Amino acid sequence: MQALQGLKVLELGQLIAGPFAGKTLADFGADVIKIEPSGLGDPLRKWRLLRDGTSVWWEVQSRNKRSVALDLRSAAGQAAARALALEADVLIENFKPGTLEAWGLGWEALHALNPRLIMLRISGYAKAARTATSPASA
Repeated sequence: MQALQGLKVLELGQLIAGPFAGKTLADFGADVIKIEPSGLGDPLRKWRLLRDGTSVWWEVQSRNKRSVALDLRSAAGQAAARALALEADVLIENFKPGTLEAWGLGWEALHALNPRLIMLRISGYAKAARTATSPASA
């Protein structure tokens, strides 16, 4: 038995940060369902080094996951994501801040549906914070 067996994770992230977090949880036995955009899928599928038309990064970051294609910009896709979040223990996302809220899938909305849900927000869009003790602020 693996350490995270029985944990259900919904991964809404794309490219590196979100998928890396999901992969790490999947490697320890979590059941990770990756949501990909309808049509082309996660841009990571075609990112950088390709082997037989698929990115080597994709193969690494997507191991041990299941994948579902949803258009999160549509009402039907948002409803499907809510249904999946209702069953999840953890939700991972790495969209530009405010994106999930615009789709009605932000923390407040999803926590109201599933009070036990833990949300990991990891984004490359935020600027690094500086503190008073940081050498950069001196």
